[in-house]
Amino acid sequence: MPYTPELLDELNLLIRFDLVTNQQGLKVHTHTADAKVISATRRLYDKGLVTLPDGGYLTSLGRNATVHAHAALTLLTEGSARVAATSKDEVTLSA
Repeated sequence: MPYTPELLDELNLLIRFDLVTNQQGLKVHTHTADAKVISATRRLYDKGLVTLPDGGYLTSLGRNATVHAHAALTLLTEGSARVAATSKDEVTLSA
């Protein structure tokens, strides 16, 4: 199954979350945000990846998905990187 435009919108939103801290979330403003971002945020909420329909914080499932989204993006943009899983929640990249 290929990535659909909707899935790409969701992945693009997930990689905006800061993985260094769990204390920082995202707020998607319905009056100013792009309609695709608003829809992607709602879908992530419906899937249980974020805590609020307009963003909020990552759930544990959302954090796991975000770790993998960051790893895939790094692999695809750096090309020679290798991914080594260090735990169920962490992925490290090495050249």
